[in-house]
Amino acid sequence: MKNQFDPLKIGDKSFSSRLMLGTGKYRTSQDTIKSIKKSECEIVTVAIRRLPTKINNDNISFLNYINWKKLWLLPNTAGSQTAEDAIRMAFLGHELACQLGQEDNFFVKLEVISDPKYLLPDPIGTLKAAEFLVKRGFTVLPYINADPILALHLEDLGCATVMPLGSPIGSGQGLNNLANLQIIIENANIPVIVDAGIGAPSEATKAMELGADGILLNTAVAQSKIPEQMASAMKLGVQAGRLAYLAGQMEKKHYAAPSSPLNQISKI
Repeated sequence: MKNQFDPLKIGDKSFSSRLMLGTGKYRTSQDTIKSIKKSECEIVTVAIRRLPTKINNDNISFLNYINWKKLWLLPNTAGSQTAEDAIRMAFLGHELACQLGQEDNFFVKLEVISDPKYLLPDPIGTLKAAEFLVKRGFTVLPYINADPILALHLEDLGCATVMPLGSPIGSGQGLNNLANLQIIIENANIPVIVDAGIGAPSEATKAMELGADGILLNTAVAQSKIPEQMASAMKLGVQAGRLAYLAGQMEKKHYAAPSSPLNQISKI
């Protein structure tokens, strides 16, 4: 029987934690490091565009203070407005992974965002970049709108996951696309990671209760008053939601039902 510790399998890797943490928007590097530790996550995503070319020459980079034997780097192509730009960032991401001692790491969180106002992912550019990168041997985790048909196309291309947004990135609005998220989860034969928009642990729990395989978040932790404490809360929220999903929730009813019916005797 499954339990909340069943592994999350992405590509040829398995992870115990179903929470992934971003590394942007923190007030200090110490907040970043402490939050990663408290979250007990195993996948950390880093925007390639905002990093130095040679991290070993940058003594202030938080990357040099993380144990990369215990954490798996997920480079992301944030800031890419075209498929070509995202592809270039993906290759740079692999170079970064190599610098950190993860030569076999071809993971990439694929983001193609041409809309500067609402920061919604570009479905055409995402498909184009995903097809190219999958053929080059990358383990592609594409960030998408909560579009069930697009999710199926990306799965057919060979993507390792799909990562639909709960609501616009950094907004903290929660799960505004519940119906579409449920369809994506129901149809998917690859992990579904809800990414973007989650602002509270209860929202992470709700996504996991729906059957999502994992959660990726950043701003909710980074911009909280006590980031490391919020990271702990998010960890527990994800674990609670997963356990509830596996336990099987009771069927909702339109009427009351006594919890201790007279015609039922509990057996011990």
